[in-house]
Amino acid sequence: MTELTVNGHKYEVDAPPDTPLLWVLRDTLGLTGTKYGCGVAVCGACTVHVNGNPMRSCVLPVSAVVGSRITTIETAENSVVQALQQAWVQQEVSQCGYCQPGQILSAAALLASNPRPTDADIDAALSGNLCRCATYARIRAAVHDAAKTLGA
Repeated sequence: MTELTVNGHKYEVDAPPDTPLLWVLRDTLGLTGTKYGCGVAVCGACTVHVNGNPMRSCVLPVSAVVGSRITTIETAENSVVQALQQAWVQQEVSQCGYCQPGQILSAAALLASNPRPTDADIDAALSGNLCRCATYARIRAAVHDAAKTLGA
């Protein structure tokens, strides 16, 4: 059994140590907000936070996160995530919506470390998150809006 801390809750999971965190989150814990995109850590749809840092859960073995704080998009109590979700709606970012959980968590990590990002900062922080609908300008605007909402 492996003990994980996800969204502030402790879980005991029975998974081989090399099982990607993504599948433990989705299939074992039922946290389906984290998406499977490419399976090779290129698209960013599977982004979660591990100790506050954005990580690609599709290639991250569950054994590597034992003792870490794992945060998924389901953690709505986070004020930064809430501000980003509200900004996403106001800027009409979502088209298909598939990449949005990963985009939002990458943006949340950025705002946690840089509360007043420039366009270049946003582009760099989210460069590993692909959006097939190409709403990048709206995503950038939403991150700026969230930063303003959070008082930056």
